[in-house]
Amino acid sequence: MAIDSAVAQLLSLNLKETTVSGSGGSSFSSTSKITTKLDDGTTKQYFLKTGSGGEASVMFEGEHASLSAIQKAVPALCPKSYGHGAFADTPSKHFLVTDFVDLSSRFSSNASSSAPSLAAKLAKLHSTPAPPPPGESSPKFGFPTTTCCGETPQDNSFKSSWAEFYAENRLIFIMKRSEKKNGVDKDLRSLVETMCSKVVPRLIGDDHLNGGKGVTPVVVHGDLWSGNASLGKLPGMEAPEDVIYDSSACYAHSEFELGIMKMFGGFGGSFSKEYHELLAKTEPADEYADRVALYELYHHLNHHAMFGGGYRSGAVSIMSKLIQKYGKDK
Repeated sequence: MAIDSAVAQLLSLNLKETTVSGSGGSSFSSTSKITTKLDDGTTKQYFLKTGSGGEASVMFEGEHASLSAIQKAVPALCPKSYGHGAFADTPSKHFLVTDFVDLSSRFSSNASSSAPSLAAKLAKLHSTPAPPPPGESSPKFGFPTTTCCGETPQDNSFKSSWAEFYAENRLIFIMKRSEKKNGVDKDLRSLVETMCSKVVPRLIGDDHLNGGKGVTPVVVHGDLWSGNASLGKLPGMEAPEDVIYDSSACYAHSEFELGIMKMFGGFGGSFSKEYHELLAKTEPADEYADRVALYELYHHLNHHAMFGGGYRSGAVSIMSKLIQKYGKDK
């Protein structure tokens, strides 16, 4: 595979000392490894994603911004992203270049004993306040660019209220996208609207969380399940550490991260115990499990929007239980 001149220029590659190998990817993109020799004689490897059309452009811009935000907060947690753009030789094709993560068949051995665990790295990520948007004096919920969860481009427009952001930018947004894909579902729409009007304000309202103090926006990966985390070696690591990738970030309530973990089985009891020893559950702590279920709901609805009917029942089950508990008129 020849290296496009836009990629070569971005990375300042000496093409005589550079090769491209491997091919893989998903339904959204193709992947390969760039290996180059630097001027000092050392070898450097990069991970290259490519895709076609405007959807790939949006996806790669979002992933670049996501990785950059995560790495700024916790540098050893994810690969560095070097940039994204359109191929010079084929402008309809787009690319993203990051550090190559050596997974070595996902390393059967344990992580470095001296390195922070995944729980510790995430606790640090989730306790680092988000930067304010440009021109603003305080952090807000959202993200500077569109990010994609699976193939879904998410509405990350900034809001001061976490409850408003979650209701409008996540639940209402994904319901509308699902209706475009699957057709209008009046029962599902009614449940989502009740969640947004009654359950969301009651359960994650800004005047309810942390004794009325609300929550501080922090960067979250946004799509963190076992397929997007592994033991791996980033450049400079002598032994494998817990790393994450394929991010879909936004500035959110830290517990939003835990919704998709719950949906796909999480990372085990020891992870949860260590994580919450380092980062306490938001108050009221006795509603923690219901908040995580509320955040899990978005991912059921998103999978329903992407893949159809099979995920509807999971969404309905969560909503029915939460509405029964929190959505009744008093």
